[in-house]
Amino acid sequence: MPRGRYSLHDLHDHTLLGEEHFQCAPGPSGWRYVSRTTAPSGDHLGSVDLTLDALGRPIRLELHAASWQVRGAALEGVTWVRTDPTGTHATEGNARAHAFTGTSPAFLIATARLLRLTPTSPATRVRLVAFTDPVLAPRTVDQSWALVNSEAHATDNGLLTVDEYQVSALDTGEQHTVHIASDVVLSAPGIELEDLESPPSPR
Repeated sequence: MPRGRYSLHDLHDHTLLGEEHFQCAPGPSGWRYVSRTTAPSGDHLGSVDLTLDALGRPIRLELHAASWQVRGAALEGVTWVRTDPTGTHATEGNARAHAFTGTSPAFLIATARLLRLTPTSPATRVRLVAFTDPVLAPRTVDQSWALVNSEAHATDNGLLTVDEYQVSALDTGEQHTVHIASDVVLSAPGIELEDLESPPSPR
């Protein structure tokens, strides 16, 4: 069960936005990731609870940020309910999308698991519903993912395979690189792995 800490940074000026303390593990249904996010001051910012099925589809998502809450799942595309800080207004949404995304590293792992790319796979288009901080506003985005390299590295716990993905935003053409080892993000824009108490789950 990997457990550790990511630092989250602004994509433009690299200012530290906070830290995400996480743990994740394969389970009977597929894979689960839970985390809590703290500000640089140590104040609580939010949390993520994401469960995927064996095919990488989100069967349960619960997000909290700035007293806003989102609960969602794969249903007729993806469906979610967003509740305001007072708890009195809830808005339901649905989109013909494959999965969810957001600032948490969990969503990069989830997308990689959903697509199941190999180095010989063509670049694959995926439509995602992104929940943007700090109020978890939903926005549909189209991305292209390609697995450009998969390399095994020797470690004290045996071989560790690191996958290098090229992710492109189809609306802007912006490209970036994501490195993932099983269910741990090693590096991605705005994300740095600062501490890992146990190795990634077996592939």
